[in-house]
Amino acid sequence: MAAITASMVAELRGKTDAPMMECKKALTEADGDMVKAEEILRVKLGNKASKAAARVAAEGVVGMYISDDGKLGAMVEVNSETDFVAKNDEFIALAKGCAELVATKNPADVAALSALPMGDGTVESIRSALVGKIGENMSIRRFARMEAKGKLASYVHGGSKIGVVIDLVGGDEQLAKDLAMHIAASKPKSLDASGVSAELLDTERRIAIEKARESGKPEAMLEKIAEGTVQKYLKEVTLLGQVFVKAEDGKQTVEQLLKQKGASVAGFTLYVVGEGIEKKVSDFAAEVAAQAAAAAQK
Repeated sequence: MAAITASMVAELRGKTDAPMMECKKALTEADGDMVKAEEILRVKLGNKASKAAARVAAEGVVGMYISDDGKLGAMVEVNSETDFVAKNDEFIALAKGCAELVATKNPADVAALSALPMGDGTVESIRSALVGKIGENMSIRRFARMEAKGKLASYVHGGSKIGVVIDLVGGDEQLAKDLAMHIAASKPKSLDASGVSAELLDTERRIAIEKARESGKPEAMLEKIAEGTVQKYLKEVTLLGQVFVKAEDGKQTVEQLLKQKGASVAGFTLYVVGEGIEKKVSDFAAEVAAQAAAAAQK
């Protein structure tokens, strides 16, 4: 039996917002396995146990570039330590410049992008100079490059905290803009069911079975209930299955809208700044006290 430490309980609580005792029980049941413990809490407490997974935990911006003909585009996420720096004009210009370089030069990875010429130096030298000037670390986290089958459209939201590029075949500019805004608001994981991993679906199915079993449903019904849950989940996380945010009847799905307009989506990319990054949350009062104590010892 693995030892369940206070730090493990705190980590699980941070991920799930579940009560401390529930976290400890789940970790004990899972023999210290954090992923399994989170699953156990979801069975017991529902989706509120995973709400912390959606928290944005780092600052920065999404830089965007779309060619004039809409056939070539790119997005780059550049992170900073504080939101104050994320609003700096030079920082924003760095992100936008990187996006254009990704689109036009097609670097293999962040290291290759950093080595590309920019201004009087390279992307890396510009970044380093900006770090020295502002006094805060910043880093290029990721990028995506798109060559359109149809025509690219983009949308940025929340001070460039959310960025979307969509490849629309057919339709018009307004439809492309509406769909990009929908993606930013609804955050689909993929275009359709084929883009959702089997592992993710297995997890949803397993949780559905355990919840149904705990509620007293007959064993013979569990698989059917689980399949219904999985299909509902797919409608929630796939672009084509989602209800369009501007649907007048509140029911029309994106797939139905596209069919009505004689259009299709070849693909899309969604970036949410800081998604999946853990950021240290500091206690300001504790920091001040620690600095005062350190100064007193000098």
